[in-house]
Amino acid sequence: MSIPVIHEIIASEEDRRQRLDMVLVRYLPNFSRSKLQALVKAGRVTLRGAPVRSNDEVQPGDVYLVEEEAPKPPAGARPENIPLEILHEDDDLLVVNKPAGMVVHLGAGHEEGTLVNALLHHSGTLSSGSEEHRPGIVHRLDKETSGCIVVAKNDQTHASLSRQFADRLIKKTYLAIVRGSPRHGKGTVDLSIGRHPVQRQKMTPRRAPSGREAVTDYEVLATHGGYSLVACMPHTGRTHQIRVHLQHLGHPIAGDPLYGKRDNFERHLLHAWQLEFTHPRTGEIMQFKAPLPADFALVPLPKPKDIPNFGKQP
Repeated sequence: MSIPVIHEIIASEEDRRQRLDMVLVRYLPNFSRSKLQALVKAGRVTLRGAPVRSNDEVQPGDVYLVEEEAPKPPAGARPENIPLEILHEDDDLLVVNKPAGMVVHLGAGHEEGTLVNALLHHSGTLSSGSEEHRPGIVHRLDKETSGCIVVAKNDQTHASLSRQFADRLIKKTYLAIVRGSPRHGKGTVDLSIGRHPVQRQKMTPRRAPSGREAVTDYEVLATHGGYSLVACMPHTGRTHQIRVHLQHLGHPIAGDPLYGKRDNFERHLLHAWQLEFTHPRTGEIMQFKAPLPADFALVPLPKPKDIPNFGKQP
């Protein structure tokens, strides 16, 4: 069953006393007026929990919720012979170094070429996952983010890893190359985030209840030539969390057109470098590091300690 997408529209002073359907069209340019009118008629546009009418007059500060059904993902994935860099594999799980540009699981517009497609070819056994099109997937990385991702081969492992993520027992360290040099060498960003009310592909700082807690520790490892290498340790796992928090510091990730600008890079330079968790069966503490991708060497930063291959061309 697809999960509805909720669009939150906050009326401005310019919207005063205008027809609701005309206002909604301006905030949701990808919707036709007729589609919005149909949603209103179906009771899927509300103000303070109550259905509205298309010809209602809008007042500044009114908060409307527009509900639409999410695009239905494909029913299932098929195996594809796509090379994978396996950092670890046993009877219960795999740890993969996901390349930038690969989508983790199937979804609307992504029916092939995903990590799931590759995993189904590599391993005949994966956990059933939270949904049919996500076998084995316990957590995810953005399409353009590279690095460590753990995959469950059975449902018991999936449940154990999911609990570790929920209880914040899994340690994650990301490396990001950002524009500029943060004022403080290390610190913590404690800033709730939620979906942007208009640009639905973006996240933005939001207060409760629409915003969810998001906390990231960071440390600057190297700085040179207008760029810095920053280690980020997120305590929560919100969508785009690190990207939003670094933008909030005034230092967006290099190559990130959504929260900064593309510069001369083909993708945002964010890498899930290190992952640490407890093995569900053995109880052993497992730690993995994903080698840095080639594009991190495009920025001539000093070599930090503990990252032996940083700055080396593969």
